[in-house]
Amino acid sequence: MLRRPKGATVGQIAEATGWQAHTVRGFFAGLKRRNGIAVEAAERVRQVGLGKEGAKGSYTVYRLAEVS
Repeated sequence: MLRRPKGATVGQIAEATGWQAHTVRGFFAGLKRRNGIAVEAAERVRQVGLGKEGAKGSYTVYRLAEVS
């Protein structure tokens, strides 16, 4: 899912794997630490309500970082 040009959200990956969101984010960190594979935030969508930041419905799309 992270190899797709459009990437994937933590929610999409969690649903596909049966993992919880914090486990998916930990997996991203482990990829970088153990294998040198970085996951980048390709797009951030913030649903912000009156006087709120990061309201429900906000999400970030992740994908594998380009290797240079």
